Amino acid sequence: MKAGQCIILVLFALCVVPTVNCGNILVWHTEGSHWINMKPVLDTLIERGHRVTMLFQNCSMFIDPKEHAQYNYYLFNVSIPMSEMMEFFDEWMHFSLYELDHFSYVRIYWRLHQILSKDTELGLRICDGILRSDTLMEKLKQDKYDLLFADPIYPCSELLAEILDIPFVYSLRFSVADSMERLCGQLPAPPSYVPGTMVKLTDQMSFTERLINVAFYLAQDAIYYSVWRKYDEYYSEILGKPTSFCELMGKADLWLMRTYWDFNYPHPILPNFKYVGGIHCKPAKPLPKDMEEFVQSSGGNGIVVFTLGSMIANLTKEKSNIIASALGQIPQKVLWRYKGERPETLAPNTRLNEWIPQNDLLGHPKTRAFVTHGGTNGLYEAIYHGVPMVGIPLFGDQPDNMVHMKAKGAAVIMDYNTMQTKDLVDGLKSVINDPSYKASAMNLSKIHHDRPESPRDEAVFWIEHVMRNKGAKHLRVEAHNLTWYQYHSLDVFAFLTGIVLLVLFTVFKACKFCFRMCCLKSSRKNKQE
Repeated sequence: MKAGQCIILVLFALCVVPTVNCGNILVWHTEGSHWINMKPVLDTLIERGHRVTMLFQNCSMFIDPKEHAQYNYYLFNVSIPMSEMMEFFDEWMHFSLYELDHFSYVRIYWRLHQILSKDTELGLRICDGILRSDTLMEKLKQDKYDLLFADPIYPCSELLAEILDIPFVYSLRFSVADSMERLCGQLPAPPSYVPGTMVKLTDQMSFTERLINVAFYLAQDAIYYSVWRKYDEYYSEILGKPTSFCELMGKADLWLMRTYWDFNYPHPILPNFKYVGGIHCKPAKPLPKDMEEFVQSSGGNGIVVFTLGSMIANLTKEKSNIIASALGQIPQKVLWRYKGERPETLAPNTRLNEWIPQNDLLGHPKTRAFVTHGGTNGLYEAIYHGVPMVGIPLFGDQPDNMVHMKAKGAAVIMDYNTMQTKDLVDGLKSVINDPSYKASAMNLSKIHHDRPESPRDEAVFWIEHVMRNKGAKHLRVEAHNLTWYQYHSLDVFAFLTGIVLLVLFTVFKACKFCFRMCCLKSSRKNKQE
């Protein structure tokens, strides 16, 4: 081939192949399951040629930056001992598992305020590791980032975006009724049919339940506003001017919500809120040989997959024996993710593993049920593969998650504190033997897959959309620039009420005047007669 022909072919190829504008993306630190949801998006962005830089903290409980060589990263120091982090986690777990069921409403909210205040203190100390490090901040300013990607459950990402003057995108789990979305993102959430996060109600509420929901909204907002004052003070100090945490959050160009309509109840949405639930889900891969042999040995009965998540390392001896005894009374084989002392009641049909390929097991044709704590990631893998669930929620959003699944007809719920062997046996038999649960799970799976593009591709598209347009203010509603009374049109109602009162007053005065004139004429006529 001649040189001239080669040049023509190269030029033709350049015209045909689409150009890729590579962005420079900064990722705020995150932890645990939140990281699991963000990582697939980041990996896809890297595959598309973007540069991704992670901020990792030295006291991370679950992430080792050395295991993520595909990312550029800055390791920042935080003055929090690991023991203090674990102590706070244990306190949160104890509140969720025990205190919620035994305390009065007043005491529950007081304890929640205490825990959130402590969480705020720890969060701001982590912020110090970045924002008060002159060396790190200078590096971040020199890197010239196009976008910041963060989970707002960890504070100060919006503050850093403000300092760097770059657009930012949130990745968030909580439902529409959480205060961050409602108060800061301006997402509409009528309490008449949008249940509050963790209130464990559905969208079909009685009068009493609507009353509870409104009270929950008010109490939740009061707690958040009280806690957010500390953020306001910190943000104002860093920026050197009065600053509101919620107003800075409201500047987010995009909110990637990690749920979808297979999970959510229908509710109003805004243009800059995109629902990408199941972002980490993928087709099942073949199981390891020994595990596949165990699964196949179940015959026609199939298997049950059991896990309470990575954050629960050990159960009490009593609870472990209750669970093991129940699992031994079903004909299915069981793969149980379990770390701790071997239960005395463990039956031959149950196999213990410190780690299991959860997604691959849920996608296996012999899987009949999934026993889960109700974490969003595992729940979405079950939806993706159409597997009915037995929920044993422990803390956080897990009880609310399982209420959603029960309302959709795809799960039964156990109470961790009161659950006995018979309860778990009955729950498993119901989910496995009643075909309605499987049918509901398959229906949710159908809804999950029936979308124009995968949640991962949708998330990446919108992140690139923000970078291409230097932000997404064209998707941001004007509600952010209104006062609370303007948002609710109270000034308009006040004006209209004033007009009505003025008209009524004028009519009243006119009638009174006419009445007096009539009386006066009548009086004069009588005198003349």
